[in-house]
Amino acid sequence: MSFNLRIACVMVGLPARGKTYISQKVCRYLTWLGVKTKVFNVGNYRRKLHGASVPHTFFDPNNPIGEQQRRESARAALDDMLGWFDKEQGIVAIFDATNSTYERRRWLHEELTSHDILVLFIESICQDEKLILNNIKDVKLSSPDYVNMDPDAAADDFRARIHHYQDFYQTITEENYTYIKLINVGSQVIINLIQGYLESRIVYYLMNLHIAPRKIYFSRHGESMYNLEGKIGGDSQLSPRGLEYASKLPALIYENLGEQNLTVWTSTMKRTIQTGELLKYPKLQWKALDELDAGVCDGMTYEEIEEKYPEDFANRDEDKFNYRYRGGESYRDVVLRLEPVIMALERHENILIIGHQAILRCIYAYFMNYNHEDLPYINIPLHTVIELTPKAYGCEEKRFKVDIDAVDTHRPKPPKPSALASTTGPTTLNKKASFKGNKPVDGLSVKLPVGASGEIVKDAMSPILPISPKLFPRNIGKQTATGLSGASTPTANEGEMVALDLGDSALKSQTHK
Repeated sequence: MSFNLRIACVMVGLPARGKTYISQKVCRYLTWLGVKTKVFNVGNYRRKLHGASVPHTFFDPNNPIGEQQRRESARAALDDMLGWFDKEQGIVAIFDATNSTYERRRWLHEELTSHDILVLFIESICQDEKLILNNIKDVKLSSPDYVNMDPDAAADDFRARIHHYQDFYQTITEENYTYIKLINVGSQVIINLIQGYLESRIVYYLMNLHIAPRKIYFSRHGESMYNLEGKIGGDSQLSPRGLEYASKLPALIYENLGEQNLTVWTSTMKRTIQTGELLKYPKLQWKALDELDAGVCDGMTYEEIEEKYPEDFANRDEDKFNYRYRGGESYRDVVLRLEPVIMALERHENILIIGHQAILRCIYAYFMNYNHEDLPYINIPLHTVIELTPKAYGCEEKRFKVDIDAVDTHRPKPPKPSALASTTGPTTLNKKASFKGNKPVDGLSVKLPVGASGEIVKDAMSPILPISPKLFPRNIGKQTATGLSGASTPTANEGEMVALDLGDSALKSQTHK
């Protein structure tokens, strides 16, 4: 019996029902939260093994050669997925394919459970012809299957492919399987036998998704007086140039959005509220959008920090994502407090977030799939509006620079010294760093550096959510939390609160059978 938590999310649904969109979204969400996740798209394996240019008859269930080759593709994807779990200690794998028959699902369930992998089926059902047509246009006609093919001919071929699957499609009715069924992009949701914290988080996330066309805008506040003085944190007013940016922001947004609805989100800090004052849209202030708390370093310049806490520059650059200011926060902490914001973003349509550098880095990293190491160095300049348009495989991005000068607060990622240099001799980066005798974490022999004002705080290789794979299974009493087990559904408040839970307190919300 494996003592690691491993979940396979197996997609189910006809072509053009949003399975790949859902797969990519779940993968980005879990990766952002530090849960090691990977998508295994069977279509990619089929193209690799048997070529991309295959006619719709290839997908006819009465075509024995096509059936055999499709099964070979599924087998190859499954083998790679099992290897990934074992060799790379993966936590969640997403098996992206139609998996449209009882037989195929039984085969997958037996194979996965025999390797101590929990199986969560995710079925997407769509009866809205307009949505299906939009999905065909937006996704399938740009697919590698239809490169250099006439769009009308490609659409006809793809519709014929769908008809082949429809003739033999079997919706999930297996009572002994764990599944969520999303009908018409989440307008109706059916869940069955959902157990465990991570499964519940995935289900709650899926219940917040929609695929209606929308745009998400990011803008930092206008230049502040603290920006001019080189200070971090604080709650300062806008500078004259920042006020000028605030005056020009409404015209820029209207030029790109027109008469469409928009909601403006700001933090509770003066500089973001001032930046949005002239926008004639509904506004909402979020405490969760406040800037990263610099603790004892709040209101100081980097030069002052370097003079008072000389270890901190080196230590923070050693692992900026996990570095926590004393009395303050790390980027890791910020990601956790932003999870309810991400859930709300997924529920809404057009949103403009007027925020702070660290906060927008974290949210931008979620949509653009940045890793934790690079997240703290994303360039989010002042007096620039970033427009993201979610698509099936990611987001399209545009940037609009307003012609108003501002200071540059971006510090590029420093070159990382080699492991040998960091242990055998000083370098420019770490010559001031102090290393205290930390005990090895999870059996690793690394020593984590500790700064004078703060420290690098993390459990090595652990997810941000409290679902460390080394904690499962666990012999605890049978306790049920409403919204976390069986077929009950978590409310928004319950989900947001439980996302902030830690360690054993999360485990106690499980029902183990």
